[in-house]
Amino acid sequence: MRLLDNISRQKADQRRAEAQRGLLRYGARIGGGLFGPIPAGHRREFFCLDAHTWVWHEEWTDANKQRHVVTTRYDVRPNGILKSQGNSSYQRLTEQETKNLYRAAKLYYEHFGAELQRLAQIK
Repeated sequence: MRLLDNISRQKADQRRAEAQRGLLRYGARIGGGLFGPIPAGHRREFFCLDAHTWVWHEEWTDANKQRHVVTTRYDVRPNGILKSQGNSSYQRLTEQETKNLYRAAKLYYEHFGAELQRLAQIK
């Protein structure tokens, strides 16, 4: 019986992890569209990875067919917010960047929360 309980628990954990990944991808798409239309050939995402981490990710191909990828990670810490892009070291946000991130996070929660409520009513 323990084996069946373990298998059942593993399947439940897998379903929960898949649901969390799905919500994260969905939220990233919503977040990417918060700041205006996304140009053709671009991919933009903005999302809350966990309780202390925000991510801005953008990909595009320029007129010379060169692919660009920029990922900015924001780590919220007790003594301030740090950011890193690509392989660069962490830097403290400026006051203006902090305000911009705060506004972006607020917009994200407003839009994503409203969308989750809308989805919860569809049954």
